[in-house]
Amino acid sequence: MSDIIETHPIAGPEKETRPKLVRIPGFGVGEKPTIAISIATAVACLALWWLVAKLGLVSHLFLPRPDEVLTQIGVVYRDGYAGASLSEHILASLFRIVVAAAIAIGIGIPVGLLMGLNRWAKGILDTPIEFYWPLPPLSYLPLMIIWLGIGETSKITLLVLAMFAPICLSAQAGVRSLPLERVNAARSLGANRLQLFLNVVLPSALPEILTGIRIAFGIGWGTLVAAELIASTRGIGFMIMSASQFLATDVVFVGIGIIAVCAFAFSATIRILEAVLVPWKGKL
Repeated sequence: MSDIIETHPIAGPEKETRPKLVRIPGFGVGEKPTIAISIATAVACLALWWLVAKLGLVSHLFLPRPDEVLTQIGVVYRDGYAGASLSEHILASLFRIVVAAAIAIGIGIPVGLLMGLNRWAKGILDTPIEFYWPLPPLSYLPLMIIWLGIGETSKITLLVLAMFAPICLSAQAGVRSLPLERVNAARSLGANRLQLFLNVVLPSALPEILTGIRIAFGIGWGTLVAAELIASTRGIGFMIMSASQFLATDVVFVGIGIIAVCAFAFSATIRILEAVLVPWKGKL
């Protein structure tokens, strides 16, 4: 009888099982850049503009071709318009909107934060702000002329009123949207009122504040044309309105293009500030 030899299988080296990383799908726009889509859209709009003007679907008096507008930019840059150079018109408008924005930001942010933190401040200030905020600036433009005259004060005041409300209301909304858990966590760690404001309230409200500033600049540029109707001899808005009276449509397009470029530059600057100051925006 043969001996039975028990054999055991030789165990090979065990393979290390690594956990698989699961990527959570994004929501909304996502993380992919959209600059290529934006550039393609701009090129398509310019091509459509050129095609409509070239085919004469709209009278040349009302819609010049893009190349004619570019030529007119060189003419205005070289010869100026209405007794002032192009740089003088641009600097006059930039001075008005920058001064008005500085005043609106300097007053609007503290008032909005106060309204978000104190119910008495909200109760007192909310009514007048909500009363004038929906009004178009042209509706109280005559009052600015009657009260403040036709100088720079009335123009800047009109811009300040137009830009103040969105900044103030955005600051208030930023405070009101602050999660109570953050406040309680800071208090449990011994934070006093000043530390609570500087380290919790203000950073939490900052994204809303920057969004409000972006909206305010958009409203400000839209109000600029109305503000420069008040006995102005300089400014992009003045140039647009003066050219429209003489049906100089190409000059009107030049002014609109300059305002668009300036507004885009301001908006891009605020976007950069958002990336630096609130890098967590949209990620929490």
